[in-house]
Amino acid sequence: MFVDVAVDAMVSIISHLIFIILAWKGLEALHFEKLIAKNKVVESRILYIMLSITIGTTVSNFFLDFINWSRQLTYLL
Repeated sequence: MFVDVAVDAMVSIISHLIFIILAWKGLEALHFEKLIAKNKVVESRILYIMLSITIGTTVSNFFLDFINWSRQLTYLL
């Protein structure tokens, strides 16, 4: 029982990290630097980090929920 909880926790951590990295890479392709003032480098990086975490966590939660819902379908039969 505790092993299942630990495995779910590891899968969630890894999923969140992967999707946060993917969101970071995706946001870099948009070139937000052109929209941000020239002397606001630190603020723009903070914005990138916060947006990456928000987008990555949301997408990861969707996929983790989808996986859990798929596993729960077995109780339907």
